[in-house]
Amino acid sequence: MNIIGISGLHNSVPFKKKEFPGLSPRHYRIAQGFDSAAALVSTGHIKAAAAEERFSGMKGTGSFPVNSIKYCLESASLSLDAIDYLAHGFAYEPYVSYYDHDEFTQRRYAEVYSREAQKRCIEEHFPATGLADKLIQVPHHLAHAASAFYVSGYDESLILVSDGMGEMHSVTVAIGHRDNTIEILKQIPALHSVGILYGIVTHYLGFDFGLDEYKVMGLAPYGNARVHFNKFKDFVHLKDGGVYTIPVLAADKNLREKETHDGVIAVLAAHFGPPRQPGSGLTQTHRDIAAALQSVLQAAMMHVLWHFKKETALNRLCMAGGVALNCTANGVIRRSRMFKDIFIQPAAGDDGSALGAALYTQHLHDTRSRFAKMAQPLWGPGYAPALIEEFLEKQSRCKATFFHSFDDLAQQIAADLAEGRIVGWFQGRMEFGPRALGNRSILADPRDPGMRDRVNQLIKQREDFRPFAPAVTAEAAARFFAIDAGDEATYAHMLFVTQVRAAYREQLPAVTHVDGSARVQTVSHESNPRFWVLLNEFEKLSGIPVLLNTSFNVRGQPIVRTPEEAMATFLRAGLDILVLDNYVVVRRVNQPEERVEAIDAV
Repeated sequence: MNIIGISGLHNSVPFKKKEFPGLSPRHYRIAQGFDSAAALVSTGHIKAAAAEERFSGMKGTGSFPVNSIKYCLESASLSLDAIDYLAHGFAYEPYVSYYDHDEFTQRRYAEVYSREAQKRCIEEHFPATGLADKLIQVPHHLAHAASAFYVSGYDESLILVSDGMGEMHSVTVAIGHRDNTIEILKQIPALHSVGILYGIVTHYLGFDFGLDEYKVMGLAPYGNARVHFNKFKDFVHLKDGGVYTIPVLAADKNLREKETHDGVIAVLAAHFGPPRQPGSGLTQTHRDIAAALQSVLQAAMMHVLWHFKKETALNRLCMAGGVALNCTANGVIRRSRMFKDIFIQPAAGDDGSALGAALYTQHLHDTRSRFAKMAQPLWGPGYAPALIEEFLEKQSRCKATFFHSFDDLAQQIAADLAEGRIVGWFQGRMEFGPRALGNRSILADPRDPGMRDRVNQLIKQREDFRPFAPAVTAEAAARFFAIDAGDEATYAHMLFVTQVRAAYREQLPAVTHVDGSARVQTVSHESNPRFWVLLNEFEKLSGIPVLLNTSFNVRGQPIVRTPEEAMATFLRAGLDILVLDNYVVVRRVNQPEERVEAIDAV
């Protein structure tokens, strides 16, 4: 059985632009259906997955994932005829009555949400193929739940899905059972979405709704949560039964306010002052607001989990949805020791719902199917050495050296890193999800106290307050970071914040945040042998098997997909070295012609 799962709502933003012309680009980010992607599940195995942004260059796009679908087919050498189902991670039909009360909502349903709207998109991009007739619609939160539970390796677990909203809900609590069924226990409606509240405050702070929430998370440790915590606590009311309400969201009274959240923004302005203009300076008030918001989000999540942990007595937890990308909150949950094991699907946002839709559809048609425990989500495009060589031979601005021995290459790059050079690292298949996990990364020495500012300002071209993640060998993780021995695999996908151990904070200034924390990625030989070897070679020179690891892109750009994109970003960002598979690339100095050299194995 071959199933392609997709995410995104192609017409969401075009519809809003038509109905509400003249809004700012930031207001058009306040919509459903971004992060479109496609994933291929074949005979119970995940064969390919990629976000559409990596092909279109439009970060977070919700456009129909035609390029991602084509990639999935090509990667598995399948024709469209071989696809049994096309599963979409939204199903609005059960809620159609909610859209019947006025002409605007009827139009939005017909043009954006309906099954017919999705089939029109499929027909437009794959005409006369019959693919539209294979459409299966999976409720959004079930797709998220499946994306985590089915690849967790757990026989059973509690499942928490939390995001801005699905069709009608913002939180779903469920149980993943031993027979692979997913039983919904409780849902919180989108009218009381902590994810939407977090997005609105993100917008108020001058960042982009639905795109920059991680910036607010990174800003929060610079603030004092106590200054505004009581005000935010008034916004979020914790209730019996493991639920909460957010009455402030009702401040959006009319249609325009619901599309811009100007009603809620006005409430925030009344409490905290005028909204910050994008690009303007950050004040301590902004930092304190971010800190209070983060604390209230964590309180809401812990409230839900404490109740349902007690109710179900389950000691394993799976999480998905955009809120599950809040690494600081995830760290709080982990440190609570409420659950023995926690698994968060690396593409926890809506791109991951494409994978979940495919996995859920597989289960619907084969209830006995079991899925292997996820290691690293390396399901994106990869490039054969011959293609990389062919590309490099055409380059005139750079010199490429080929290493027959990867060990020799790793020794050379480790030495370059130890000498302060910044490296673009491009290996194997691209990661699925928002994190660069060692295949599409920018790497640097974490011991250099000036490295964070250098990478932020000159390379990544982003805000100076934002932290960088440390990648560390799994064997050494518990020595450098507050990770229990045996729990290293939990941190493999860079989704949990923990503390840098006090003895190493001065030695790791470029990856230690202002509060002593770090968003750690553990690397094992099994999960990523090349990255693991590099970390070990760096340890031989520095005494520390830790590297600064950030995504291979610059501001406003998706993570690079191809060697061509890697080269362009290498030149644009001013990186010192580019590693493409076994090739080490540097800028040519006064040499007019390109030449690919080779270094024999020792």
